Amino acid sequence: QVQLAESGGGLVQPGGSLRLSCAASGFTLDNYVIGWFRQVPGKEREGVVCISSSSDGSTYYADSVKGRFTISRDGAKNTVYLQMLSVKPEDTAVYYCATNRERLCSAYASSYDYWGQGTPVTVSS
Repeated sequence: QVQLAESGGGLVQPGGSLRLSCAASGFTLDNYVIGWFRQVPGKEREGVVCISSSSDGSTYYADSVKGRFTISRDGAKNTVYLQMLSVKPEDTAVYYCATNRERLCSAYASSYDYWGQGTPVTVSS
């Protein structure tokens, strides 16, 4: 049974940092892509970053987070991390990780089959 579980969200001041985790179970995360998305009320889920399988290693970042966010994976822990630096109030959202059967990165939420429950991030002073 494929499961994803996000953690690490919380309240952080502008300019601060936060690290989100996406723990996978039921499958070997190294063999699949993981996308991070975020969503605020009333808006569509927005693609933040995607990392390809470990054999490829490609990463794709949204322009809004380039240079500030970094995605990485730890195969031994079957976990993907999203390191968030220099956060801004506009980064406030619920963050989700997701994967798909096609093993292809996409910026579109509809391309993903499995989702975690989300972890909220609030950037505020």
